[in-house]
Amino acid sequence: MKIFYRESGTVDKPTMILFHGFPSSSHMFRDLIPLLEDDFHLIAPDYPGFGQSDIPSRENFAYTFDNLANVIEKFINQLGIDKFFMYVFDYGAPIGFRIAAKNPQKILGIISQNGNVYSEGLGKKWAARAEYWKNPTPELREQYKSAFAPETIIGQYTFGTPEGSISPDGYSLDIFYTHRAGYDEIRSDLIFDYQNNVALYPIFQKYLREYQPKLLAVWGKHDPSFIWQGAEAFKKDLPNANINFVDSGHFALESHCKEISTLIKEFFLENCHE
Repeated sequence: MKIFYRESGTVDKPTMILFHGFPSSSHMFRDLIPLLEDDFHLIAPDYPGFGQSDIPSRENFAYTFDNLANVIEKFINQLGIDKFFMYVFDYGAPIGFRIAAKNPQKILGIISQNGNVYSEGLGKKWAARAEYWKNPTPELREQYKSAFAPETIIGQYTFGTPEGSISPDGYSLDIFYTHRAGYDEIRSDLIFDYQNNVALYPIFQKYLREYQPKLLAVWGKHDPSFIWQGAEAFKKDLPNANINFVDSGHFALESHCKEISTLIKEFFLENCHE
């Protein structure tokens, strides 16, 4: 399987792996990477079935978050990365936290940008998803394909953001990817499998309590999917977590990239240079 990734910065700098979300790919970091490349060695992979990575058939590859995390863990090992910071967003949170919980010694620090691992952070829509997980009818599976309809994707980018702050580039590319063969069934598999991420929240929280990684939470405070309480919840397990909110929605990098890059450098660079 071929995994596409973006790389910038030099290997003598601390490595940061950027874990993208749904329905996006590593292109969501296109503006952040140039702002961090002088201080970090940046790696942003596309998961299998996303972006420019290979799209194995559902007959040959089960599209579960366990499998996505296993592939990306092997990818990290193949690149010989022993220690790294991780930036997790949306789908990237359960993928990144699976890897961190298995390899706590590798994690230098965490940036969670609307990357939820607490039940407090689940917005209202998740109650309906939980009912679907308990009773997965074909009709509901079909209904949830609306999650990657063009109007839904545009709404994910623009809801809760200052007017005129969102370029169409990000959501236009995401919509382009939805037209590939088999996209709808692959994404439907992952929507159904998301229940296993919620079930693992206690494991992710235990990792945080036991290992106390340095964590910066930056949340688009108007995100209806992963609500702001998910950011505050990190304090339960990490009293020293740094919690920040920006006037944005789910894809906060699209409107507040400079602010987020500044927060990352202010919070982590002193630790990097020790």
